[in-house]
Amino acid sequence: MSTTSDAVLSVIGRPQSRIDGPLKVSGHATYTSDVELPGLLVAVPVGSTVASGRLTSLDIADAEAMPGVHAVLHRANIGRFYRISGNSMETGYVDEARPPFEDDIIRYYGQYIALVIADTFESASAASAAIKARYEITPHDVRADLEADDPPKVENKRGDPDRAFEAASAKIDATYVTPTETHNPIELHASTAQWDGETYTFYETTQSISIHVGTLSQMLGVPKEKIRVISRYLGSGFGGKLWVWPHTLLAAAATRQTGRPVKLVISRKMMFQNVGHRPVTQQRVRVSAERDGTLTSLQHDYVNHTAIADEYQESCGEVTPLIYSTPNVRVTSGLARRNVGSPTAMRGPGAVPGLYAIESAMNELAHELQLDPVELRLRNEPRVDESTGLPFSSRHLVECLRTGADRFGWSQRTPGVGSMQRDGLTLGWGVAACVWPGIRFSATANVDLRADGSARVVCGTQDIGTGTYTVLAQLVAEETGIPLDRIEVGLGDSVLPPGPVSGGSAATASVIPAVFEAVRAAIKLLLSRATAVDGSPFKGAADDELAFSAARVHRKDDAPERGVPFGEILDAAKMRAASGTGSAQGGFDDPLKKRYSIYSYGAHFAEVTWQPEMARLRVSRVVTVIDGGRIINPRAARSQIEGAVVMGVGMALFEHTTYDRHTGAPVNSNLADYIIASNADTPELDVTFLDHPDTLFNELGARGIAEIGLAGVAAAITGATHHATGVRVRKLPIMIEDLLAGGHA
Repeated sequence: MSTTSDAVLSVIGRPQSRIDGPLKVSGHATYTSDVELPGLLVAVPVGSTVASGRLTSLDIADAEAMPGVHAVLHRANIGRFYRISGNSMETGYVDEARPPFEDDIIRYYGQYIALVIADTFESASAASAAIKARYEITPHDVRADLEADDPPKVENKRGDPDRAFEAASAKIDATYVTPTETHNPIELHASTAQWDGETYTFYETTQSISIHVGTLSQMLGVPKEKIRVISRYLGSGFGGKLWVWPHTLLAAAATRQTGRPVKLVISRKMMFQNVGHRPVTQQRVRVSAERDGTLTSLQHDYVNHTAIADEYQESCGEVTPLIYSTPNVRVTSGLARRNVGSPTAMRGPGAVPGLYAIESAMNELAHELQLDPVELRLRNEPRVDESTGLPFSSRHLVECLRTGADRFGWSQRTPGVGSMQRDGLTLGWGVAACVWPGIRFSATANVDLRADGSARVVCGTQDIGTGTYTVLAQLVAEETGIPLDRIEVGLGDSVLPPGPVSGGSAATASVIPAVFEAVRAAIKLLLSRATAVDGSPFKGAADDELAFSAARVHRKDDAPERGVPFGEILDAAKMRAASGTGSAQGGFDDPLKKRYSIYSYGAHFAEVTWQPEMARLRVSRVVTVIDGGRIINPRAARSQIEGAVVMGVGMALFEHTTYDRHTGAPVNSNLADYIIASNADTPELDVTFLDHPDTLFNELGARGIAEIGLAGVAAAITGATHHATGVRVRKLPIMIEDLLAGGHA
């Protein structure tokens, strides 16, 4: 069946239940911490109790003598690890560059200083608590107020933004702050490692099995072919499970030392210390306009905190130069080093905090101009990507704003603060736009069309809970007509053909061309056999006279039902399967991006209710419209956007990790004190997808959507909060104290 953009699609674009759903709800899906191997031991890391200094001594005697303990590893006996040659999507990637136990310097609270290996988790935990460490303590710095350590780096500039800002008749100059956020997927980070004396096998909580192989090869000093990484199912990651963290190397050392498989599951507390977080950002935005709303300048100067020994940049200004039309732009960045673990990507890195600042400033500018905030955005729609001069591959932000406004009932909005009421509650309405880059990585896939009438498709990518298993099945079903329940999908193992990372909302767009090429190669082989083997009704026909659809081989001028099931051709050919391989190229240096500006777009409309007599603010309704190209599975896609919006509610109202200024430790390092949005906080959700396939990007015209649903949500909520209360919140999350203190309109 054709899969061109103007074809009638039978499976693509229709809601599908996840093919892996029954395994998950029945408990048969095996996650990393579920893995049990013969002779399995358990490892528990020991973390430092200071945030800065030097480890001077480690008393492990009591721990080593405890029942069930096999070994206590530390700097003196763990063996050697290596640093990677430099971050690369092809060869290896880390955010915490220092391998565990490399030196005695302590740079953040909870930094690993020892590892206990025992028969059981209980024995290992008890022994880890018995280890006594002494330190030479030096002052630490975990302050959330930021000043860049070095002069700002200019990331993008056009025109003369300073002069335009000074000359403008309307301007906003404000600083916006987002806090440390911790990923907190329900599944803890874990690694089960096994070494057979020559080869390592890792069962991993990872969003990138292929990159794990390259990273571990470098850091363990063994060839790639001696490392296998398996991740069948992931209990979400939100970006925190993209790269290798030190605990995986500790698990490798443990199995190497003991000769037995070792499982290491880090604690919830360690999730706040050792496996990344979204860093604090401090963003100054200066935006100016003529009185009619035409932007004259946009300046975005941001600083984020990073670890003492690492340089993680949040890239808050990535979409700033292209979201709106203006002749004068400058984006600068800076880093402030703190005694914290290395930050890492968190769902929508860069764009999520960045758009909170930009879209908040746009809402403030609209208020200053006494102009509707939707209209302000419409008036500044660019014709091309003004940061590069390139045409957009597809851009429908205007339609997102107009469709969202219609669905939300925006025309009923009255602009006065506190002017809208319903059922005794004060209403606030807010809006924000959102943008996310279209990304695709290299991918390879194999497809087998099997003699029993089924198919198998495999790719060395992973399903992180977003529905990748189902997407691959849909692609094969679309090309062949084989029912979804007759298609087996193999993912999550590095022995499979190399697949893309599950990050950047890139996996689906990356696998589409590879799977299609593979299935078409298999079909081509099948048709060639149909014209050549004895027993085939098509023997002697030319290959181009035949077609394959509805899981049958038939003549092109005949209906599929007049053909024969493809399994009969394979039986006649005495073949178990017709196989094909496909591949596609991509990456951050994708050649297509030299010709087109490729992004997804969207708009969020938020309603809050405010009860001043009890200081209660709730997000009651959110309408979201997304321009993400063709949607492969609307059911899974809607789930992705709804989940992202709820994360946006958490970002706006609840989430923030606080560091103790005395100890440097994360204070609220548990799910009781780190508040996330729950079912009770979930607003009424309305999600609409525009249907504009971006066929310049791939054959189906699908772009990624998982992260764009979070970008901009917080700004829409803070905009609605100002509309209801008059309080202009520029530091997240919104606190009751902010609202009680009052604000300015």
